[in-house]
Amino acid sequence: MKQRPSSRRWLDRHLNDEYVKLAQRQGWRSRAVFKLLEIQERDQLLRPGLSVVDLGAAPGGWSQLAQRLVGSSGRVVALDLLALEPLPEVTFLQGDFREEALLQELEVLLAGEPVDLVISDMAPNVTGVASVDQPRSIYLCELALDFARSHLKPGGNFLVKVFQGEGFDDYVRDLRSSFARMVTRKPKASRPQSREVYLVGLNFKG
Repeated sequence: MKQRPSSRRWLDRHLNDEYVKLAQRQGWRSRAVFKLLEIQERDQLLRPGLSVVDLGAAPGGWSQLAQRLVGSSGRVVALDLLALEPLPEVTFLQGDFREEALLQELEVLLAGEPVDLVISDMAPNVTGVASVDQPRSIYLCELALDFARSHLKPGGNFLVKVFQGEGFDDYVRDLRSSFARMVTRKPKASRPQSREVYLVGLNFKG
């Protein structure tokens, strides 16, 4: 099947991306790990012994880094609709985290205990139509925030990718209401032309 010009451009850009090449050399699952690394350098979200839930984890770069930083005394649980190649010391649950069966499985894993950090790099399958893609993106962010509110311990933290556009300001206000502090990050590994930013909610009010 003939590739569309937009698909060809994306593939060329991806293959020539310095972060893609660096991830391959260093053995990371995806270039997205460098976004989390830069946020980690500034906000120190990951520390030994913490319990972490990674929403929309596939292909696993964030979980891979999180496990290295929380160590054997911590815990990383990764959730995604897509299959995930096994990662050492990372527990993976495949399914929709909105569904009761998966949530019950998670509760059993966590023994009913709240977690220290929820991270989400989720994004919808894009159509290229902003009026469709942006609401889908904000909806995923809202789901991630609802999950964080239900599973974070007081004082816990939340990291989520959000695309700027319709609904962004309302989402920021909603997030701020649950955390003592919120900061916005645009990592260098985030492509300049992308509308994505990362919101960090610090010190969950409970």
